[in-house]
Amino acid sequence: MADDRTGSIDTLLHEERRYSPSQEFKAAARWNSPAIYERAQRDPDGFWAEMAKELDWFEPWNKVLDWDVPKAQWFVGGKLNASYNCLDRHVKTWRKNKAAIIWEGEPGDERILTYQDLHREVNRCAATLQRFGVHQGDRVAIYLGMIPELVIAMLACARIGAPHTVVFGGFSPDALSDRIQDSEVKLVITADGAWRRGNIVPLKENVDRALKTCPSVRTVLVVNRVMNATRVPMDEGRDHWWHREMDHSGGTCVEPAVLDSEHPLYILYTSGTTGKPKGLMHTTGGYLVGTQMTSATVLDIKDTDTYWCTADIGWVTGHSYIVYGPLSLGATSVMYEGAPDHPDKDRFWAIIEKYKINVLYTAPTAIRAFMRWGSEFPLRHDLSSLRLLGTVGEPINPEAWVWYRKHIGGDRVPVVDTWWQTETGMMMIAPLPGITELKPGSATFPLPGIEADIVDDRGNSIPLGGGGYLVLKRPWPAMARTIWGDPDRWKRQYWDRFPGIYFTGDGAKRDKEGYYWILGRVDDVLNIAGHRIGTMELESALVSHDSVAEAAVIGIPHEIKGQAIAAFVTLRADETRPHKELIEELKKHVTERIGAIARPDKIFITAELPKTRSAKIMRRLLRDIAEGHILGDTTTLADPNVIQSIKLQYEERE
Repeated sequence: MADDRTGSIDTLLHEERRYSPSQEFKAAARWNSPAIYERAQRDPDGFWAEMAKELDWFEPWNKVLDWDVPKAQWFVGGKLNASYNCLDRHVKTWRKNKAAIIWEGEPGDERILTYQDLHREVNRCAATLQRFGVHQGDRVAIYLGMIPELVIAMLACARIGAPHTVVFGGFSPDALSDRIQDSEVKLVITADGAWRRGNIVPLKENVDRALKTCPSVRTVLVVNRVMNATRVPMDEGRDHWWHREMDHSGGTCVEPAVLDSEHPLYILYTSGTTGKPKGLMHTTGGYLVGTQMTSATVLDIKDTDTYWCTADIGWVTGHSYIVYGPLSLGATSVMYEGAPDHPDKDRFWAIIEKYKINVLYTAPTAIRAFMRWGSEFPLRHDLSSLRLLGTVGEPINPEAWVWYRKHIGGDRVPVVDTWWQTETGMMMIAPLPGITELKPGSATFPLPGIEADIVDDRGNSIPLGGGGYLVLKRPWPAMARTIWGDPDRWKRQYWDRFPGIYFTGDGAKRDKEGYYWILGRVDDVLNIAGHRIGTMELESALVSHDSVAEAAVIGIPHEIKGQAIAAFVTLRADETRPHKELIEELKKHVTERIGAIARPDKIFITAELPKTRSAKIMRRLLRDIAEGHILGDTTTLADPNVIQSIKLQYEERE
């Protein structure tokens, strides 16, 4: 991978813009001395032990790390409880009356739960689960929209030691059934429906269909979210209304289970190359240590902050940086139920102004959508409360990074671009905003205590300035422990490629100063006439053109080159030129930015790109269209009509 990528990302590696932390920000940051990196490198076990002391433990550990590839045990012998660390310890302090969750529903309804409120509701839910026979070690599936009951259910499961598996509310009945069956779920928590762009997502109906093939499920708890806007059938004996059962639990207090540090906290499914979802299993102690540390140091969340991560809790970002990280820290975390463009394209900015949000953590795909919609929407609102911005989910191109800083951050706040995965559980490569000089588009450096590297096909480290495979050479506390029910797959997929080293599946480059530039998945690298070009590089080049808001690039078969480049782009609102003229200009632009080898063979201008509700572009569906395949699963699309429109346009051009 290293040898044939030379020159293909020069425009990124020669990024000249720099942004250093202001003296004011640096002085107030939790970490503001580079010595933290050296300290962690010199004594990693001592460093992680120091981080672990920020949590409350019922019993101390006797060993920081027990490592036998690929099996890791962190804080061996230690006992704790995630729900206790997120709630009970705060309720004993002044934070009991502090807002833990500020929630806004898509229709405009709102709720604020203090730490004391959340503690009460979690106890009631834990008592309800126990009453329905959920014991320590039993699995509970949670299939809800972005409502407070989702957080309550997760923390109630953690309280009694029942691993939860949260299933994104956009998944189909079949996808839900697969996950329930794989983890042998005993109880499901859902809602009658969820709001999305003014429409009702039929969650309970999907559960009913899924459970036709899930004999392990004995009980379904149903939250009444859509307030009788729809009626749902209830299976007598199996289905129970959440609010009635919570009332029945009254003021019950459930003592948090004393759990081993390695006790499973949750199973979260992510897509696999075989098509069968992988259930990544995360444990309690190390995961809490990693998510709390990074919430405090990368996101720099203070007790006085109002913090908003816009992710859906159905994905790992929501687990780590809406629920467990911020709440273990004692933060105020904002949740929003609906779409960023409902009822208009300024909904996010209205929320920031309304709640005076200080830290915003969102996805590059969302930022590029905001760019396309235009700066007039954030200009409608006072965003001066913001003091830090973050990005997560995929590599961010430099132009989107700069737009985000300028138009959302007022050209004054740090932007922390974070790289991590469902498998890692916590941020791994990211700036420390009180220390790091930022380069737009770069995730900068591995965090203290994280040993990353870029290697060639044989596992040899590649010198600065080169690119290759991104690997992690030492265990870290929040790492997944296995794939649920399939430890052989865990070892084969992540540890066999480079023995003893975790292979991330991502490609990356380091510039001459050691900054990391994430190129995206290795399987998203195109082989054009023997030259490997990352899709992220191509998309960055396209989006750097003044007319382009978003871009998605795929490889298409070519009888001479092996693969050719097809690009799908959406334009900024003020672009009105004829498409034919613009397409030729864009091809020339990519050639100038990267080289002739990167010139797209085909460019399609579309009104929208196919995205999931978590704002990730579904390039897989674009490949299906280009290769004439039957479209794969489209149930997670935010707008299914988009893909049909693109399909028609592609077929007409062909």
